[in-house]
Amino acid sequence: MTRTLLSLGHGYSAAALARRLTGWTIIGTTRRAEKADRLRGQGIEAVLWPGEDLSPAIARATHILCSIAPGDDGDPVLAEYGDAIATAAPHLQWVGYLSTTGVYGDHQGGWVDETTPLAPGTKRGRIRVLAESQWQTLAESAGLPLHIFRLAGIYGPGRGPFEKVKNGTARRIIRENQYFSRIHVEDIASVLAASIARPDPGAIYNVADDDPSPPEDVLAEAARLLGLPLPPEVPFDEAEMSPMARSFYAESKRVANDRIKRDLGVTLAYPDYRAGLRALLNDLG
Repeated sequence: MTRTLLSLGHGYSAAALARRLTGWTIIGTTRRAEKADRLRGQGIEAVLWPGEDLSPAIARATHILCSIAPGDDGDPVLAEYGDAIATAAPHLQWVGYLSTTGVYGDHQGGWVDETTPLAPGTKRGRIRVLAESQWQTLAESAGLPLHIFRLAGIYGPGRGPFEKVKNGTARRIIRENQYFSRIHVEDIASVLAASIARPDPGAIYNVADDDPSPPEDVLAEAARLLGLPLPPEVPFDEAEMSPMARSFYAESKRVANDRIKRDLGVTLAYPDYRAGLRALLNDLG
């Protein structure tokens, strides 16, 4: 059988994985017709969803990756196609669900790993816990080879701090004991590819680099690499931020990544933000 990945919500991280799957058939869903056209130009079978019927793609898939964000009621794919995925379970070799480290909630700068109890403090985190639970329930009932990946803050080509630093809009927001974990998109792809090669149904993996750091340090390093002055400091309580940005600062934790190294044999290409930023700057020329 041709190895076929059904990529539900074929976005930034899924595209990085697809580039590594030489010889595979990739079926990707998107909401937008113009993106569907772009995907077809890349050799990907595009499906407009919501809208088109996903049942034929589910029946063909040997592997499924879900990157679609949940709604208030949890995972929208399972709401409509949970039965079809359960029916397909006997020929599915691997299923991956991309979640977030936001499920752990705030740990005041402390470390979390995959055994840490889930205690989300934001709505975004709570609905991720719900979606994880829905996928796990289906996996238990249908024998689905499910793997959950809790992603730290994603960056990579097109998603770096350099533009804001160059145009002068970057601000170093200072809050005591504020730590974020990050992960380069190519390291996400490495973890997913390693899991596909070494399936372990039921496994949960934190996908983060080795160096959780205050966000102001990342901006400072970007400025140093560009040879520009440090962006100005702004105390958290005085900073103007969107509700989404402010919600990120509501939680502080450092995410342990030992399991992806120990169980999957992954060596990170970008083990810290310094290596990642240098690579991004090289890509920009």
